[in-house]
Amino acid sequence: MERFSILVVDDEAGIRQSLADVLQDEGHSVRAVESGEACLAFLRENACDVVLLDVWLPGMDGLETLEQIRALARPPTVIMISGHGTIETAVRATKLGAFDFIEKPLSIEKTLLTLQHAIEELRLSAQNRELRQKIESQYRIIGDSVPMKALRQQIAVAAPTIGRVLIYGESGTGKELVAHALHQASPRADRAFVEVNCAAIPEELIESELFGHLKGSFTGALEDKTGKFEQADGGTLLLDEIGDMSLRTQSKVLRVIEEQRFSPIGSSGSHTVDVRIVAATNKNLDEEIQKGNFREDLFFRLNVIPFYVPPLREHPEDVPELAQFFLREFAQAYGRRPKRLSANALEALTGYRWPGNVRELRNLIERMVIMVAGERIERRHLPPALLHPPGFDAAARKPAGAFSTLYEARAAYERDYILRKLEENHGNVSRAAEALGLERTHLHRKMKSLGISTAD
Repeated sequence: MERFSILVVDDEAGIRQSLADVLQDEGHSVRAVESGEACLAFLRENACDVVLLDVWLPGMDGLETLEQIRALARPPTVIMISGHGTIETAVRATKLGAFDFIEKPLSIEKTLLTLQHAIEELRLSAQNRELRQKIESQYRIIGDSVPMKALRQQIAVAAPTIGRVLIYGESGTGKELVAHALHQASPRADRAFVEVNCAAIPEELIESELFGHLKGSFTGALEDKTGKFEQADGGTLLLDEIGDMSLRTQSKVLRVIEEQRFSPIGSSGSHTVDVRIVAATNKNLDEEIQKGNFREDLFFRLNVIPFYVPPLREHPEDVPELAQFFLREFAQAYGRRPKRLSANALEALTGYRWPGNVRELRNLIERMVIMVAGERIERRHLPPALLHPPGFDAAARKPAGAFSTLYEARAAYERDYILRKLEENHGNVSRAAEALGLERTHLHRKMKSLGISTAD
């Protein structure tokens, strides 16, 4: 049985002792004191889960003690007990934050039942805190670069408001993550966050998805359906890939934004909703407006607070921290021991341009956690496409002025070319020599002269 710490506060020694004996028999850790002053002194020095607090105490009475308990940094749950209870006292105790109020003479069954309810609430609160911490960790904006710090600051400023947000950024940059972070930092955090991918839903179903429908309103409508706007009532609705929404649906979304009401398909009535809309797109909406693909009036409605999520190539200094975060995430997800990235592997990751942005990095780290047998991820474990992407030119890595002689430029090219062949052949020197058209001993000499070790 789970063990909780309980403090009994009563000026009658017999009650203190009998309660302590009963609660200890239930498996709890129990302390008992005789006054409000002693209670506060104990709580300032010790953690406690539940306090059984008498109303009538010498000196500081129970209600005043309750007020000071509630002012503590982490106050315990308080159950008031009294032999002279009145409705007014019980109401005041409840308003001050007491969990419950029980009268003397104490019934053991009643006391244990009330305590059980208080403990159950403690468990639920602990579970909620743990869940919230997981959610906050899952949707944390990672990176200490200037763009990421600016993004976090913008979220902190915009989140407490009800202003509509339009998030721009390439695919894979984390626009959905930003939308979640906005919701979690807003007063609506305890309400629903609902997402609609406008590009993934067929045109003929998007209105039903957004606004819902009544049974029999069209072929295939076999039952009533609640739309995303209604699901998000009181919370946040993310319209992802808004640039792919049809003009017809855009006009209906515009009307909902203006009126905060909509009608499900097949309904003659309307529903009023309170929804904060966050939209996201990887398209240039100005260009889409010029092409006639996006309504300008909807754009102005959505673009109250514009956000820009930069591509990963614009903040490569965040790659190491992101990679370490994903290593821990997937090691835990797959029950593996945490892996480490070698300096050479980390250098390669930081130097890559990441056309798929953070999503591409996350997928690569997941693959490394699954496929690499050891605890250390080396440069040779990384895919050749990452080490030498299309258009790669080893000699062009440095500007011409970086080499003082032709010999240095040629040596740099040879070194990178040999490293590439070694990587393509998974570090097998014999196969790399064959691919290069060299004798194995000749390749060894060349590697030594160019400073290439077998570890490289």
